[in-house]
Amino acid sequence: MLFTELMANVYGNLFAALATILPNFLAETAATTSTGDGLKFLGAGVAGIGVFGAGIGQGAVGQGACMAIGRNPEMASKITSTMIIAAGIAESGAIYALVIAILLVFVA
Repeated sequence: MLFTELMANVYGNLFAALATILPNFLAETAATTSTGDGLKFLGAGVAGIGVFGAGIGQGAVGQGACMAIGRNPEMASKITSTMIIAAGIAESGAIYALVIAILLVFVA
């Protein structure tokens, strides 16, 4: 997997998390927010950092699959199915981080 594809995964997941958090953060003004609200948004942003690990994990899975298929093209179908399962597991970390961020913004 190319480095550009890895970074596209990382930034794509990051921007998806920021698209949820940032509008609410910018909508609030300094006059109407309290310290608790600021800390709530800060915690949501920190929870969004977990998206980086998912992007890196998916990039590593894709890189390993491409290298394995290049070495052994006959096993491409088995390698691809295993890669898709592993990418789904790696993505679950990003989904958990996004859920935590959303809960911090809207519920806490």
